[in-house]
Amino acid sequence: MSIFIIAEIGINHNGSMDIARDLIKTAKEAGCDAVKFQKRTIDIVYSKELLDSPRQSPWGNTQRAQKEALEFGLEKYQEIDRYCKEIGIEWFVSAWDGESQNFIRQFNLKYNKIASAMIVDKKFLAQVASEGKHTFISTGMSKVEEIGAAVEIFKKAGCSFELMHCVSTYPMDDEDANLGAILSLKSRYKCNVGYSGHEVGLAVSYAAAALGISSLERHITINRAMYGSDQAASLEPSGLRQLIGGIRKIEKAMGSGVLGIQPKEVPIAKKLRAHICLEGD
Repeated sequence: MSIFIIAEIGINHNGSMDIARDLIKTAKEAGCDAVKFQKRTIDIVYSKELLDSPRQSPWGNTQRAQKEALEFGLEKYQEIDRYCKEIGIEWFVSAWDGESQNFIRQFNLKYNKIASAMIVDKKFLAQVASEGKHTFISTGMSKVEEIGAAVEIFKKAGCSFELMHCVSTYPMDDEDANLGAILSLKSRYKCNVGYSGHEVGLAVSYAAAALGISSLERHITINRAMYGSDQAASLEPSGLRQLIGGIRKIEKAMGSGVLGIQPKEVPIAKKLRAHICLEGD
């Protein structure tokens, strides 16, 4: 099974449909299977105190001004839907509240995503699971008991899912990756496990691929120097292309795991062992 590669656009579009479109095109041309956005109902996800607090950004001097500028509404999501269909790439969303999840249902997308922040909200998990769409569940910031509760909700609903090992630091230090957790999640929950990475660079994602992940999610950007909290942990177009090329090579290199001489080795063995008198010859 080929690793399902997700380009996380998130809020790296900085409120611009032109940037969003460029990132979708970049993901498609690099060979990604899907792009993912984030959707929030600002007044549900954030408190009034936080929204009224000061924050300097290209859109104003409050948290509300910045956060509202980064939220796409119906018209822009309709354009995303149209453009993704036009160029042939799947898209989906990680919603951060029930209202946002209801909003995105109108597009009848193939996948859902549970962000690490939302894995502890059982009511929200049940809402998503009730849709019956294959769901990627990120496990960042989560205790074993919280992951187990999420798994049970999706199993009870009969909703297809996979876990995604994740460490929720931005950017993540390589030594914090704990990639062994991928194998632990597989063993404990008997399900497919992917990796959602926030590191700088490619090595950790390559290592995750070699551990047999079913999916890989990385943030992408036009330029890592752009404004935004996720930009530094994102891949630029050249890095994304390099990552996918490497992942596909790793998939081929893993092989079947069957022990024994390979057909291409037979003539080499005959040549290099010609001087050896083997037992039975």
